[in-house]
Amino acid sequence: MAIDFWLLHQAQQGNLPPTLRFYRWQPPAISLGYHQKRFPQHWEQLAQSGTLDLVRRPTGGRAVLHQGDLTYAVVMSGVTGKRLAVYKSICQFLIAGWQRLGISLSYGRQGRGYHEVANCFQAATGADLVTSTGEKLIGSAQLRRGETVLQHGSMQLHPDSDLFQQVFHQWPTVVSLNLSHWEIIATLKAAAQDCFQMKLITQPLVKTEWETIKQFIS
Repeated sequence: MAIDFWLLHQAQQGNLPPTLRFYRWQPPAISLGYHQKRFPQHWEQLAQSGTLDLVRRPTGGRAVLHQGDLTYAVVMSGVTGKRLAVYKSICQFLIAGWQRLGISLSYGRQGRGYHEVANCFQAATGADLVTSTGEKLIGSAQLRRGETVLQHGSMQLHPDSDLFQQVFHQWPTVVSLNLSHWEIIATLKAAAQDCFQMKLITQPLVKTEWETIKQFIS
């Protein structure tokens, strides 16, 4: 997620075209929302034991367990309008892509009460996407700097039930998926190109960029 924040900074400086990124986590990690000051003490114990990492996002929202999930990030400039409208503009590629994979998604309806829960996937706000049977599949968060936006989110695909129970003291709601990460990424990339009418070029970070990112986060 430090890379996401660096990409946002690069876009602010005019050094980055619209960017779509996908990544997974190793080792597993809990990411805390930027304003999430309180969380269960045993999470720190899990981190100290090496079970998982504990990190803080540059975006808001509640805690996400990143294990068996796929994270997406969108960074773009020239963004105007209200926050929720921007969410829905960006999320259109997620809805279109998952529809191609056979899963219909719609926006959640949770109100302000979601601040009372620790687990992001325990509640679905208007910025989140749920299946037709109510399971939350994608939780998203956003950070805007002027007209530049970072939106990233977690797609819960294959959660480890035992680890999930260790962290949140509840069992995950599992959506039955027989899809590989690569199949999902390819489909979502194609949907993004159609929705945003642009050509996306796959381009890994080069050595000099990795060195710049390390300096940036230090």
